[in-house]
Amino acid sequence: MKVTVFGIGYVGLVQAAVLADAGHDVVCVDVDEKKVEDLKQGVIPIYEPGLDSLVKENFAKGTLKFTIDAAEGVKHGEVQFIAVGTPPDEDGSADLQYVLAVAETIATHMESNQILVDKSTVPVGTAEKVSAKVAQVLKKRKREDLKFDVASNPEFLKEGSAVADCMRPDRIIIGTSCEETEEVLRELYAPFNRNREKIIVMDVRSAELTKYAANCMLATKISFMNEIANLAEKLGADVEMVRQGIGSDPRIGYHFIYPGAGYGGSCFPKDVQALIKAAEQIDFDADVLKAVEARNAKQKQVLFQKINGHYGGQLSGKTFALWGLSFKPNTDDMREAPSRVLMEALWEAGAKVQAYDPEAMDEAQRIYGDRDDLRLCGTKEACLKGADALVIVTEWQNFRAPDFDLIRQQLSEPLIFDGRNLYMPRRVQQRGFIYHSIGRAA
Repeated sequence: MKVTVFGIGYVGLVQAAVLADAGHDVVCVDVDEKKVEDLKQGVIPIYEPGLDSLVKENFAKGTLKFTIDAAEGVKHGEVQFIAVGTPPDEDGSADLQYVLAVAETIATHMESNQILVDKSTVPVGTAEKVSAKVAQVLKKRKREDLKFDVASNPEFLKEGSAVADCMRPDRIIIGTSCEETEEVLRELYAPFNRNREKIIVMDVRSAELTKYAANCMLATKISFMNEIANLAEKLGADVEMVRQGIGSDPRIGYHFIYPGAGYGGSCFPKDVQALIKAAEQIDFDADVLKAVEARNAKQKQVLFQKINGHYGGQLSGKTFALWGLSFKPNTDDMREAPSRVLMEALWEAGAKVQAYDPEAMDEAQRIYGDRDDLRLCGTKEACLKGADALVIVTEWQNFRAPDFDLIRQQLSEPLIFDGRNLYMPRRVQQRGFIYHSIGRAA
């Protein structure tokens, strides 16, 4: 099937590469000429395990193409995916300007009947706005003879495992009331629907809400567990024992109940805010979602509070080794990352940071540039030298079994602040460290 994807960001590029790998003929359209040329040269703009080889192989085979020519893209596709960003507006609501701009572009170049698919995370009612925009342009062009349908097909990708999630989806949500659109999208996703029935068809508004509800539910689990962790610490309990105790209940499960330094990334913070704003617009008070957002904002301060408390507020002149900059492992994404909140608080208090991350070093350089109070180091060991303490912010795999003897030798004080509970407190303390973690009484 011939498919066009507008937007070569995180969602669009992964979806396009996976569809091409399944045998579909995919053209990607983006307004960023440099990004398009880089992709043609094999330069992938994001880090995602498995994506690099997938893009290069399918581009070489000719099943995946990149262009800035919107007319070429519209002419090519039987299905037009809209996968552009929906960044938060100033009030927290989702900004639909890029989605509607693509809708206008498609309508401008349409010469045959089309199926438009909202792949971007969009508020309930967006498909209706896209439909209205397309109808408006077609009327202006005097091409009301052209037929179109707008469907919702939200993505459920996790950064760090997006390629695998896309190749082996848990579910494929199709929001449409049009039988023909359903039939076409079932054919498109047939290669991913062979082991069992994964396609769930529903009305468009329900599909749009499903995406937000899923992310907000996961964010709620994280925030709830962080609240329990803070409570456990004050009560003298161990939240890791509590986690195992409640996770064994299949109604709860072990996923997304790991306490830590707060969630970040491009999805959870933005989507919680957007759904709160959508609720406000219909005079509904989203009490639970507001509490989730408030708890997460507080949780991002926990590591700094522990550090500040240990030093009695005297942080000026101190240097901290930071392990982890990305908001989660297996990505270079630092959007809304807890590391940023921590570093900026340390700098404000007069401290310096020596940081290492397996993938996010370039991103940190892009965000912060050259600063006297930030040194980006080439290895996790290098950033230890001369530091007063080690702070772990992201749970990368190669942080889990470090050389504790080396850490103790390099630090000016054997002190670890662990924002992800990677180590067993007793074992670390037996090695001579002062060890602060999340939700476990010191």
